[in-house]
Amino acid sequence: MTSLRLSHDWFGRSLPPNVIIGDRSWLHSSYVFLHYRSQRPCGLRVGSDTGIYIDSFFDLGPCGEVEIGDYCTIAGAIIATNNRVTIGNFTLISREVVIADTFAATPALMTEGDAAVPPTSIEIGNDAWIGTRAVLLRGACIGDGAIVGAGAVIDFEVPAYAIAAGNPARIVGSSKTGESHVWQGQS
Repeated sequence: MTSLRLSHDWFGRSLPPNVIIGDRSWLHSSYVFLHYRSQRPCGLRVGSDTGIYIDSFFDLGPCGEVEIGDYCTIAGAIIATNNRVTIGNFTLISREVVIADTFAATPALMTEGDAAVPPTSIEIGNDAWIGTRAVLLRGACIGDGAIVGAGAVIDFEVPAYAIAAGNPARIVGSSKTGESHVWQGQS
């Protein structure tokens, strides 16, 4: 792979060679890779027509992988992993969201035996909305069409079309029209 330099970039570095950006996708700056240390064959794969905007960061350890689908908006999120994070199509991730499967700001260095494909530690489905300053931790699995409220802290499975809010977060409703706003089993 050859390194690509963004013509509009103020930072002046090339993209890491193991980054794939899809057709018509926008990346604000190569500065998003300041703490990027992925040694995977493809550490970041971005689908087509996706925007990655100012204040976004990919703080990936040597085994870290991130896959972002088509027609997504990443508006200032920090993704810190030494595992695998997947984000589906048509997903909106708002300002100051943290997606981290590690307690450290930058994932640990690789050790012997870490060459295997990393496990998926955080998954976000299609058409999901992640609100401002939400925190998604290891074990978070956000279903298709789900909404995570601003400031929510998630480390569990949020079912498809559910609305999760609070700290600690809980399911508070459904994003499907005509569904009850009180999730079954919670008042």
